Formats: sequence, C-alpha cells, structure tokens
Amino acid sequence: MLVKRKLGRAGLEVSAMGLGCMGISQSYGQPLERQAGIALLRQAVERGVTFFDTAEIYGPCTNEDLVGEALEPLREQVVIATKFGFGRDANGQPTGATIDSRPGTIRSAVEGSLKRLRTDRIDLLYQHRVDPNVPIEDVAGTVAELIGEGKVKHFGLSEPGVKTVRRAHAVYPVTAIQSEYSLWWRQPEDELLPTLEELGIGFVPFSPLGKGFLTGKIDENTTFLASDFRNLVPRFSPEARKTNVAFVEMLKVLAAQRGVTPAQLALAWVLARKPWIVPIPGTTKISRLEENLAALQVVISASDLATIDAASAEIAIEGRRYPPELEARVGL
Repeated sequence: MLVKRKLGRAGLEVSAMGLGCMGISQSYGQPLERQAGIALLRQAVERGVTFFDTAEIYGPCTNEDLVGEALEPLREQVVIATKFGFGRDANGQPTGATIDSRPGTIRSAVEGSLKRLRTDRIDLLYQHRVDPNVPIEDVAGTVAELIGEGKVKHFGLSEPGVKTVRRAHAVYPVTAIQSEYSLWWRQPEDELLPTLEELGIGFVPFSPLGKGFLTGKIDENTTFLASDFRNLVPRFSPEARKTNVAFVEMLKVLAAQRGVTPAQLALAWVLARKPWIVPIPGTTKISRLEENLAALQVVISASDLATIDAASAEIAIEGRRYPPELEARVGL
C-alpha cells in the first residue's frame, strides 16, 4: 500500500499521490479506448492509489462515466473527486463556453455526476472555476446543503484566489484547493500556500509534471495532435519550448545525480513541500504510473530542496501557462 496523507482539518485521507483522470478522455494526445482506461484505473488501485480526480466537463461527461464503471466494484477502497461550475448547451451537456455556479446548476451537476459515477456520494466536490456572477457564499451554502443531504462529503475549490478561499471557508470548511503547481509554475507559493497552511486546507496540485514537459520527453521538435490542449498554451509554443528545454536539462542533471528520472524528482519535490500536498499526475500508460508512484520513495532533504531551488531560479521560463481567455478565469 502507498503511504497516506490527509487533506484538510476534516481529515480526508487519501494515497499520497492521486491520479488525474482527464487525460484518459481528452486534452493530451490520443484518448484511451474505454476498456483500456478502465484497466488503467483498476491497476492504479492495485498499486495503492486511492484518490481519483475527474470532472463533469471532461469529455464532457464521458470521463466521469468511465471512472464510474472502473471504480464501481472498488468503491469502498477509493476517494473520488469531481467538479461542477460550467453552463449547459442546448442538449443539456456541460460546456466550457460559460461559467455557471448558480445553486440550481450545482444541484443538477451533482445529480448527473452521481449517476455517471455510479455512487451515492461524491467524496470531494470542487467548484471548477469561480463564477464572478454568483457570490461564493451562495456556492458554499449550496454545497453545505448537499453535504447535509449525504450526497457530498467534502467541499473544494479549483484555481480560486485567496480572498475567495477565505470567504468560502467562512461559510463551510474547505477541505482542499486544486491548482496547478510544479517546479516550473510556483505562483501558489506567493499567497495561496501560506493561506492554506493558516486555514488548515489541503492542496491538490494538478500538472505537477508541467503538462508532461518535466518528464524530459518533449522538446521544440515535438508535434502534438491537433486536439492536444498544449497547442494553445503559450509555454508550449515551439519557440518557448526551445528556450524552456534548458530547464529540463537542468532537471535531468539533478535527477541523474540522485539516480532517479526527471519526472520522479519533479514529483518528489512537490511532495516534499508540505505534508498536506497530494499531487495528481495524469497518465495513460501503466509504465508511467509506476514511474510516478516510485517518486514516493525518493527522499528529498532540505539540502536537496535548496539545491533544486537555486538551480531552477537561474533559468527563466518563457511563455504563460494559459492562453489569455483561460487565464482570465483563474485566481478570482
């Protein structure tokens, strides 16, 4: 079994590394065939993973459905996190075109997620993006009602600003915040992480491997499928990658000195920051899953952290992490 960590003062216990499930269905390369995705999730459980992250918008809906089928026979062994917060198209499907966290939309989203996930409760329910048109107090109050009804166990927020975190937490205790965090995206250290430590809220970093860049398998010559989200990310333009490969080369040297892969060092670094941090790297390959989980055995000392920080501080990263229209939706 993998070591466990607790998210938030409410004591939600999960494997120290979770699995981000989005990439099984969308955004990064070729999606897996359904049965291959189901097999991957079940093999993750066999290897000790108990924490799985999905969202209604992934697919849309198909990722939740896959996760539900995969984990239904293992439901009592796992913690499932999903998310609400987007509007609906003419067919009632969630769409990323609009943000919508009105109470009625939240309830409708939860009912749909429960059905697709084949469960009677959502262990951790995140607001996927802050809705500037709906007071966060109303969102927290609605989730609190759902918790009272037994449909949800814990409340979370994805990519919020610290003022929103404090306002939400004042209405109902927030168990976890999910945001991007890695060796090459450290902005959460400025305000978010100190706030979470003060309030006793867990942190769930997505893209802890820099959307795959920190694995060392991507350079300026890499070609992504047309559907790959990274085609839209300024940090992944060919010009930016040509510059940013210097960061990976630095990571490769440090990893080789410690007898680990760049991905393992990057994940070990995240894990070493705080005991209440649980990263959720995604993958579609068993070999990568095993490589990632092996990072839990990598010991990072204070001296190692200082060395890594000093080396990474010497290299400037080119490109923003989101295109402007998506960047406008975070930190609210």
